[in-house]
Amino acid sequence: MTDTKTGDDKTLSVNPKKTLTLKRPEQGTVRQNFSHGRTKAVVVETKKRKFLRPDERAEPVAPSRPKPAAAPAPAPAPQQQQRRPRPQQSAARSGVVLNELSSDEIEARRRALQDAKLREAEERKRAAEEAERRAEEEARREREREESARRQAEEEARVKAEAEARQRAEEEARRRAAPAQPEPAVAAKEIDDEEEEAKGRSVPGRRGAVKAEAPPRPAKPRTDEQRRRGKLTLNSALSDDEGARGRSLSSMRRRQEKFKRAMHQEPREKVSREVVLPETITIQELASRMAERSVDVVKYFMKQGQMIKPGDVIDADTAELVAVEFGHTVKRVAESDVEEGLFDIEDRPEDTQSRPPVVTIMGHVDHGKTSLLDALRKANVAAGEAGGITQHIGAYQVEHEGNTITFIDTPGHAAFTAMRARGAQATDIAILVVAADDSVMPQTVESINHAKAANVPIIVAINKVDKPEANPQKVRTELLQHDVFVESMGGDVLDVEISALKSINLDKLLEAVLLQAEILELKANPNRTAEGVIIEAKLDRGRGPVATMLVQAGTLSPGDILVAGNEWGRVRALINDRGEQIKSAGPSTPVEVLGLQGTPQAGDRFAVTDTEARAREISEYRQRKAREKAVARQAGQRGSLEQMMSQLQTSGVKEFPLIIKGDVQGSVEAIVNALEKLGTDEVRAHIVHSGAGAITESDVSLAETSNAAIIGFNVRANKQARDAAEQAGIEIRYYNIIYDLVDDMKSAMSGLLSPERRETFLGNAEILEVFNITKVGKVAGCRVTEGKVERGAGVRLIRDNVVIHEGKLKTLKRFKDEVAEVPAGQECGMAFENYEDIRVGDVIEAYRVEMVTRSL
Repeated sequence: MTDTKTGDDKTLSVNPKKTLTLKRPEQGTVRQNFSHGRTKAVVVETKKRKFLRPDERAEPVAPSRPKPAAAPAPAPAPQQQQRRPRPQQSAARSGVVLNELSSDEIEARRRALQDAKLREAEERKRAAEEAERRAEEEARREREREESARRQAEEEARVKAEAEARQRAEEEARRRAAPAQPEPAVAAKEIDDEEEEAKGRSVPGRRGAVKAEAPPRPAKPRTDEQRRRGKLTLNSALSDDEGARGRSLSSMRRRQEKFKRAMHQEPREKVSREVVLPETITIQELASRMAERSVDVVKYFMKQGQMIKPGDVIDADTAELVAVEFGHTVKRVAESDVEEGLFDIEDRPEDTQSRPPVVTIMGHVDHGKTSLLDALRKANVAAGEAGGITQHIGAYQVEHEGNTITFIDTPGHAAFTAMRARGAQATDIAILVVAADDSVMPQTVESINHAKAANVPIIVAINKVDKPEANPQKVRTELLQHDVFVESMGGDVLDVEISALKSINLDKLLEAVLLQAEILELKANPNRTAEGVIIEAKLDRGRGPVATMLVQAGTLSPGDILVAGNEWGRVRALINDRGEQIKSAGPSTPVEVLGLQGTPQAGDRFAVTDTEARAREISEYRQRKAREKAVARQAGQRGSLEQMMSQLQTSGVKEFPLIIKGDVQGSVEAIVNALEKLGTDEVRAHIVHSGAGAITESDVSLAETSNAAIIGFNVRANKQARDAAEQAGIEIRYYNIIYDLVDDMKSAMSGLLSPERRETFLGNAEILEVFNITKVGKVAGCRVTEGKVERGAGVRLIRDNVVIHEGKLKTLKRFKDEVAEVPAGQECGMAFENYEDIRVGDVIEAYRVEMVTRSL
């Protein structure tokens, strides 16, 4: 059975054996346009709809089921309305009778349509309000820009009017001050009149009056093009026709003011400043702090006769003179504030405890100081010293009746004066060792002076009383000459007769030391950071820098961070005088400390700091200070070019360059001081480099560069240094006794001395007659009145006790024979080389010149 129904636009075929199909609707293509110029082609189906009026109702085919009352459904989207087929059409196509829309649904749809229209109207209203608000905001901004441009134009006009008024006043003043000038040409006057009229004022002489200053014309409102002309936009920045940006108004104004100032040459007002000056400062930094040009400061030094560059360093005194000369005030400051609170910390009396006394053994060479300490320690110390002479400062502790005494042994040789002075400053009691058979010697007197300068009590130990020639009373008597009054002679200085070799009265000496210490009431606070003095320092090959320290206050422990002179470090180990590692060192304890970054100087003070950063800061400050002072000292010695040339011409000092390496710092310092004392006005030792440690390849390179000899004191050169020295031809000398070193250097420096010209008087001869001989010239017939005259000797011709010629004899004859010499009382003939002005009665003085080798 086939049933066919024809609708308005589609034909629906109903076949029980086939599915329902629809004919293809009419299709069309629509092109949609989007923003940014994009388009899209859309396929659209065309359908015909039949719209029913609300009063039209279709014939109900079947009773429709009543729908429950519900909220009105929202209006469907337009696409959904297009896609949804009408109920009547669907029913017509499918052959199924559908219920038509009820009045409630129609009403709900109408309300939804009205709501959609209301929402659309509200959106349009909001869009209009937003557009109006934006337009008002843009208008307000435009008004603000115009107001800003107007104010800027008024400001420009005001500045221009002020400049013109100032220029007119200056011209008027110059015109009144200048004498009457002849009237210029007519053409020039007309040009001036035109310029004056252009500037807004009339010319004097025309219509007989000066017009008042014209008020500035109001600025015209700027257009959009004018307003945007100076702005940098992306297009203007990227376009080729636009060059660089124009200069701003402020830049042009500054340029005009600078030009006017240069034209009128207005002097700047001098500003006096407070200049903060450290201990050393460069010329550039000084000029910057004074707000002056460094060129002016350099010119000032050139006027003073010194050639200095801006990078040169000067000291604070010189900088203060310069600052005052330039009209500034000076405030001196010190960078040493970083060291505040490092040394000399005050201790409360209740925190202090008794400490062992520090005793220094002093005296002349070979008077038995080290032997005494050897006997006290019951150990053989002197056997370890070269030649039996102490080369280092040793520090040891001795126990006596439960009490501890710290001994410091100082060398007695004159070269170690500085070391001995340091020993006296670090001590509480000085034991003055005087040999009973030798009595008071020069270095004994030096030891007395050092002890008095350090204000420490003296105990006299008269040694070697076991010798037959010993005379202790002579020692006491000679000490009186140096203000040392012993008790046995009514004074207050303790004296003990001892024998270090036979160990006689050593216990009495120790008891005297403890008695003196009890009188002094020596106390220190062990419960604080350690502080003390460096007794000796050396560079050990296996252990690095090693410093012998005497703790004066506090307790030193491994792990402490300390500053010693220009060096700092962390304590790695503490070693006592017996070579044992200890956990801590209290007051008056001598220890060897390992762990420093470098070798400090003997005599430097050390102190423990809280942090590693502060220790490094103090060390860097001290190193910088030492370098700057050395540079400033060299700059002060450098004078003008003329002074330098005159010094080179007049000085003529010969230098003996040396590189000195020793085992410990104190020995090196003593050698340097001894060699510097050897110098004279003609020759001196030039110490190129000195330090503690072995001789290295770098020392050889330095010696090769400076043509210096290398001196090793108790050290040796390694293999690389020896090979380099042999290849370069550098001499390395080794010594272990300072006497030999000083004597050899004295001999070597004496070789640089020019030989001495020594003149020996031979005799006088008086001229009796003058003969004029052909081909020979004038010959003087003389009689030798004193001494003798030798051929080839130097002669002087003396007339009226005035030397009128000095030269040599050309001939010496006795009768007709040439002779070697003529003794006194005999007559002879003499002729001078290249001189013939001789007269009867003149005296001839003969002398011999010898060149004698000198020594220091």
